[in-house]
Amino acid sequence: MSKSAANEHSESVRLDKWLWAVRLYKTRAIAREMVQGGKVHYNGQRCKPSRQVEVGASIRLAQGFDEKHIKVLKLLEKRVGAPIALTCYEETEQSKLKREENAIARKNNAFFAPHPNQKPDKKQRRELIKMKAK
Repeated sequence: MSKSAANEHSESVRLDKWLWAVRLYKTRAIAREMVQGGKVHYNGQRCKPSRQVEVGASIRLAQGFDEKHIKVLKLLEKRVGAPIALTCYEETEQSKLKREENAIARKNNAFFAPHPNQKPDKKQRRELIKMKAK
């Protein structure tokens, strides 16, 4: 058996490496920072990036404004294409619904707080500062 084939069927993989391999984070360094920063919980607890991932484990992680709850289905050590990566974990239904609700809320909030088309010039900035000071 070749070394690459042995790696694909290994029994344990580091958490940061697995998160990177299944494309939940863009780089392994970012995955490591997220785990160390407490943004990733393994079976409901904070952990280290070196934590060994097991099939069937539940992972809660932050991605931008959203939080995902996933269940590990397969272990990977090497980064694979997106279609294959999606088969390695399963997101819970509650997590999907919550993310959709949050996306709708963010979209609706944008209607009530629109951004101007251009930055205010010097005179307009002074007027804004005067209004805020009152």
